[in-house]
Amino acid sequence: MYQPRMPITSADEVRAVLGTPFQNQLNKIIDHIDEHCAAWIARTPFIVISSISAHGAMDVSPKGDPPGFVRVLDPNTIAIPDRSGNHRGDTFFNILENPSVGIVFIIPKRREVVRVNGLATLARDPDILNQMAVNGKTPDLALIVHVQEVFFHCGKAMIRSGLWEPERWGPIDGLPTYAQALRDHARSVDTVEVIQARIDQSETERLY
Repeated sequence: MYQPRMPITSADEVRAVLGTPFQNQLNKIIDHIDEHCAAWIARTPFIVISSISAHGAMDVSPKGDPPGFVRVLDPNTIAIPDRSGNHRGDTFFNILENPSVGIVFIIPKRREVVRVNGLATLARDPDILNQMAVNGKTPDLALIVHVQEVFFHCGKAMIRSGLWEPERWGPIDGLPTYAQALRDHARSVDTVEVIQARIDQSETERLY
């Protein structure tokens, strides 16, 4: 296992590398969903949620749906639907042990993102779930997040990566398929073709 030769082990060392923070970057954090953040969330089709268990096990999970799938219930609360997935429930079990979550809201073609940090609970309130129905199907449960911090994050990561610039995208030839990786990592006795057929069915018949 690689061991750094020049590790950084203190906050002072980190600050020496980063330099003095810009004042507006310290002041930009707000504690509620204002009109700017509400407009952003209403146009967001893709988010990433981070959570952590009581024992420090991390999970970062993507969620996607039609724009506006995350609902702003009030300036201090958002609701995130859960759709049919892999039945693992990593985020849910983490939240039961440690309610802290971090969320990144991503809008295609926009370089910036919005970040929300807060405390989450799991809920099955019918009035909330009914608001988030798609194709006539309501989610089985929702994450209710009580907002503690909200802020816009600059677009440098998107600019550097060229994420929204197709001409800068690298080739995908030679990458393993999901079915290939799943077969090897899970040490499955099923063939790649059988696993791929299940994936195809899931992606067409189990979206909602």
